[in-house]
Amino acid sequence: MLAYIARRVLLMIPTLFGIMLISFVLVQFAPGGPVERMIAQLQGQDSGTSSRLGGGGGDVAGGAPAAGAGTGGDVTSAYRGAQGLDPQFIKELEKQFGFDKPAHERFFKMLVDYSTFNFGKSYFRDAPVLQLIKEKLPVSISLGLWILIIGYAVSIPLGIRKAVSDGSKFDVWTSGLVILGYAIPGFLFAILLIVLFAGGSFWQVFPLRGLTSDGWKDMPWHRQILDYLWHITLPVTAMALGIFATKTLLTKNSFLDEIRKQYVLTARMKGLSETGVLYGHVFRNAMMIIVAGFPGAFVGALFTGSLLIETIFSLDGLGLLSFEAIVNRDYPVVFATLFIFSLVGLVVHLISDLMYTWIDPRIDFETRET
Repeated sequence: MLAYIARRVLLMIPTLFGIMLISFVLVQFAPGGPVERMIAQLQGQDSGTSSRLGGGGGDVAGGAPAAGAGTGGDVTSAYRGAQGLDPQFIKELEKQFGFDKPAHERFFKMLVDYSTFNFGKSYFRDAPVLQLIKEKLPVSISLGLWILIIGYAVSIPLGIRKAVSDGSKFDVWTSGLVILGYAIPGFLFAILLIVLFAGGSFWQVFPLRGLTSDGWKDMPWHRQILDYLWHITLPVTAMALGIFATKTLLTKNSFLDEIRKQYVLTARMKGLSETGVLYGHVFRNAMMIIVAGFPGAFVGALFTGSLLIETIFSLDGLGLLSFEAIVNRDYPVVFATLFIFSLVGLVVHLISDLMYTWIDPRIDFETRET
């Protein structure tokens, strides 16, 4: 097992290299860049997302990270919006953002820095990238944990019930409901919830913005818990809708597959009750794929699918941070979040494989070629 873990860890290095290289090359062909965006801000032509950022976009000296991606070249022709600006000033901007060096030098310097988890500073927020991620992480973790808790708490019992009553009216109707819920986009359901319960057109039951109310820190602890749950209800409901279908159907199919096996028939012939057969024999084998996929499901809930929900409910999490970084060409944030998400995804995938061996010792990855 140790040899398998070592091989998987070593394979992460070229995988991360390939991800970062492809992303870096694609960025070179993307229109615009941080220098052009800064020029637009200085000339009052930029009305994009950067105007909402906390750090002052006009502070040129504020963000000079170790690595970036963009276009350099002749300063009198490379930036179409630079008319009237001193070419020497534009060269200083390029130097501030690190674009005075060739692309390959910037790329390999970025890799060296990232190997020591030095992600530099944001171009436009005048803050270290890691600090920004730490500030946004609690929101994303909060959403991810609640989605998983609710999703598993509902989907697993429902999937087991559907497997036991396969083909019944209950199975048919619940299948229709979960598939319908999966087909409804989360952001559309979020808008519907706002219209109905957040003062859109009907009832003002839940708040619309943030995870807590003003003065939350001064509330008693029990009021803090209730206030937090009050704020989290609508966004978690909107995000959890889609997870029910996949987890419920996966649980049902996994249990059906085990129920039809020979050892279940043997257990029934020995006189065991259906409950004893289901929870004494079938449950562990059927739940193996569900439990082993938990780490991956958590990362998926944490890092994906939350951008629109965070925007609709004004939740300042990782999804919104990544989106604003892409719009504003804040490359240190873009590449740092990509690197961290990719690394976490690879590690979690390894953990998921190891959980299979913990749940079922018969699985041996040592005999499998990686």
